[in-house]
Amino acid sequence: MTSPAPSQQNPGLAPAAGPPAASAIHTPSDGLETGFLDIPARGAELPLYFARLPGAARAPVVLVAAEIFGLHEHIRDICRRLAREGYFAIAPDYFAAYGDPLNAPDIAAIRAIVASVPDAEALADFDAALAFAAQEGGDPSHAAITGFCWGGRMAWLYAARTPALKACIPWYGRLDGEHSDNQSLWPMDVAASLEVPYLALYGGADPSIPPEVVDAMRAKLAGAPAGGEITVYDGAPHAFFADYRDSYRADAAQDAWGKALAFLKARFAAA
Repeated sequence: MTSPAPSQQNPGLAPAAGPPAASAIHTPSDGLETGFLDIPARGAELPLYFARLPGAARAPVVLVAAEIFGLHEHIRDICRRLAREGYFAIAPDYFAAYGDPLNAPDIAAIRAIVASVPDAEALADFDAALAFAAQEGGDPSHAAITGFCWGGRMAWLYAARTPALKACIPWYGRLDGEHSDNQSLWPMDVAASLEVPYLALYGGADPSIPPEVVDAMRAKLAGAPAGGEITVYDGAPHAFFADYRDSYRADAAQDAWGKALAFLKARFAAA
């Protein structure tokens, strides 16, 4: 495997996300095996970040779908938090072939990168990450996906495409939007056929995902083979879990994280 580009080793947060808030959480890597690797995917190299407890045999795998800011420190920290819970956490850089959000000067530039990524390619990148986990001693038969913002959308779509997953935990992922060649499906389009149990976590004061859209998603999911729950935190904005931003809401974030960990534990135990 080749070494990743320097920007993928950037120790900080995406500049376009704004100055980091004092509430930013840092989970140390002490006692963990962590790092960047490039793995084969779709005939090219796919950068990813991983974290796990060393020597853990057949650890359950949690794929982490990054927000639009890519594999910056917040997503890496989430991987380390999951690793401390005993999971093999892997965050593939599914934007890498089209640009690096860590080098983008502003949100407009990041949105241009995101819009250029075909969903089919991004979903295949998660397949490659899961295959990597299997090769490295993880247990792909006990796998889940979680994702944040745009990654929440990808979590819904990957779960719909990969029914063998044991759990799907999207955080404030867009549920509908304009259809295009690159983004031909939205979670609302696949909800009725979802087979993977889900715990979805949304903010009640998120203007990009208003309550009526969440209610419509619930109605679609009502007929799905999968069981699950959409939890909405009253008054919480979009990105309420993003502790490095002003949108962070500690009470909602801590409650949601506890629910997510309990859901993972229960789903893996039931598998």
